[in-house]
Formats: sequence, structure tokens, C-alpha cells
Amino acid sequence: MKKITIAIDGHSSCGKSTMAKDLARELNYIYIDTGAMYRAVTLYALEKGLISEQGIDEASLQREMEHVMITFVMNPETGRPDTYLNGKYVEDKIRSMEVSKHVSQVAALGFVREAMVDLQRLMGEAKGVIMDGRDIGTVVFPDAELKVFVTASAEIRAQRRYDELKAKGEACDYDEILQNVLERDRLDSTREISPLRKADDAIVLDNSHMTIEEQKEWLLERVKEVLIS
Repeated sequence: MKKITIAIDGHSSCGKSTMAKDLARELNYIYIDTGAMYRAVTLYALEKGLISEQGIDEASLQREMEHVMITFVMNPETGRPDTYLNGKYVEDKIRSMEVSKHVSQVAALGFVREAMVDLQRLMGEAKGVIMDGRDIGTVVFPDAELKVFVTASAEIRAQRRYDELKAKGEACDYDEILQNVLERDRLDSTREISPLRKADDAIVLDNSHMTIEEQKEWLLERVKEVLIS
């Protein structure tokens, strides 16, 4: 059976990573979490003291980018890839609220996006790849055979994020998370470089009231339609 490239874009906290990981496992495809890549860069900047109340030390971060090595290692227990930054496991750290507060600003930097897009294209040269992020169908893989744009209400996305953090035992506040979601939407949609937008040929998936199983079935149907076309 032929293999295709699948691009899944959409707003933050829509569950794109979960559905992309599950779909990759179902199809035996390679999954690449581009959001995790930008989160890893943000974590690196935070740990190096390059982000403060005054903003991001862009010049220093640009010099440091050559030292930012991001890899994905398959977790045999979960069947999903974990994120590593310079050889260290950071899957949990990159999901923190501190990283979430700054990731949109870091991702908007031209030199960061250029480095990550180059790496993403290198990772996805072969077919049989699923990538999720903000600009996969418009910038990274504009020729992807299947493009999906995922959305849900801000309130539902905030609740999902709140539940995720609480399940990990982290202290969090729903209202703070909701404001973070709204702010990330604004920053993602208005940045100069590769703003979040739906590709003209992308299929919209509003998963506000869908279960994970329903999403999976919907995605598999879209894949089948492309494969038999």
C-alpha cells in the first residue's frame, strides 16, 4: 500500500498530538511532534536564563541555536515518541505552564522557525509521516496528500489542559490557563512569520464534542479516502 504525508495543524490544546500519535501507531507511520520541538527550544532558553520579564534575549538565543539538539525516542511502554533535548528526557518539562507561557513568542522568532522547519523537512523526507503543528500544511509540507485543521472552543481547550495538568499533580488555575490559550491563539494567528491559518485544501475537524475514539475513526476515514483516490 502506498504511503502518504499527513499534516495536522490547528489551535493549541486541541489534542492534535494525541490524535496524530494514535493515527501514526494505527498506520505504522512515523510521528513528529513539531510543537514539542518549539517547546524544547523554549525550555532551553528558560534554563539558560534567556527569557525574563523584559522579554527574550534574541541575540543570545540565536547564537545558542547550534547547541540545541532535539530528538525523539520511541517509548516502548506507551508506544509513542518522547522528546529529548541534548540527550536528556524533557517530555514532562516541556509541557509545564512556564514553557506554555513563552512558547508562542519563541516560535515566532524567524531564526527559530527556520531551524525547526529545516529539521522537520529533513525528518519527513520519506513518506509515511504524520506531523502536527501550526504551519505544517502551509509551510513545512504544502504538498502533503492529507491536511487536517483541528479546532475547538477556547473554553474546552482550556479545560482539557487543566485536566491534563491536574492529572500530573501540578498546581494550576483554569482562568490562567484560559487566558494562556486565548493569548496563544492571538500570537499564533498574528505573527509575521508562518502565522497559524488553515491551508486552502485542508479539511476542518472541530473536535469540541468528540471522543478520542470518534476522532480516530474520522481520521482513518479521511486517510482511506486519500489512499483510494
